[in-house]
Amino acid sequence: MSNYRNDSAYHRPVMLAQCLAALDLQPAGRYVDVTFGGGGHSARILEQLTTGHLYSFDQDADAEAEARQLAGPQFTFIKANFRNLAAELQQVGAIPVDGLLADLGVSSHQFDTPERGFSTRFDGPLDMRMDPEGPLTAADILNEYKEADLHRIFGMYGEVTNARTLAQTVAAARRGRRLETIAELKQAIQPCTPRGKENKYLAQVFQALRIEVNEEMQALQRMLLQTADVLRPGGRLVVLSYHSLEDRLVKSFIAKGKFFGSVEKDFFGNERKPFEALNRKPEEADPAEVALNSRARSAKLRVAVRN
Repeated sequence: MSNYRNDSAYHRPVMLAQCLAALDLQPAGRYVDVTFGGGGHSARILEQLTTGHLYSFDQDADAEAEARQLAGPQFTFIKANFRNLAAELQQVGAIPVDGLLADLGVSSHQFDTPERGFSTRFDGPLDMRMDPEGPLTAADILNEYKEADLHRIFGMYGEVTNARTLAQTVAAARRGRRLETIAELKQAIQPCTPRGKENKYLAQVFQALRIEVNEEMQALQRMLLQTADVLRPGGRLVVLSYHSLEDRLVKSFIAKGKFFGSVEKDFFGNERKPFEALNRKPEEADPAEVALNSRARSAKLRVAVRN
């Protein structure tokens, strides 16, 4: 298994050693990788299991094809969105588990496939669906959302500074014709794209669209809320996030067992929360890894143990 090819082109796993250490892998343990992607983390987890088992989730057909390389008695691939975590694991009799890993980055492979529409580097259709059978594309959002809703998602999910102007620009551009391709979108929003910061700005716009298309924040919240039900006491929750929105949700969930408001307390005033953080501040990738893999630059790793 160690010659598994995906450390290179398909998906170089971010902070691999730190993730494996955080999971506190036991050879007979039961683990879940809720974001198989290119399989980089899954392959390394499997190497450390003897009688244990790994369950990996992904809704992407390319990921499913990659997963076939890892076929074996210790591995089960579940083609599903991780928002259905508990139900899917229950179906295969896999609860409770000893550790759960979530790498919230988009796999490099998806970025490098022009027709998926994730990358600003290529022209291609404005798609951005992680699940190619999903109902909503980026083109649908750009052409059909009200201007106020575009303003909200650009500001909230993309943290775009001129979100209102951007929404107005998109609304004006689509009056004449439907925006269908990445090149058309870039051209349409050129007037409000800051000079010299084009790449960063486009990345933020694309991030906002991708999050909305895939309902990423809602899916993440639903998955996190289920981790308390699927992990055994003492089990590890390991989450790698890549932007502040995700990291804030993960931090809040670990600290309080919920995303908003304060920690619930029992009758005696004791805090009722399912997890205890193992690192007060998130771990970050070291400079050597960032030099090799730019995707690691924004990665933040949070680890918690189930109470």
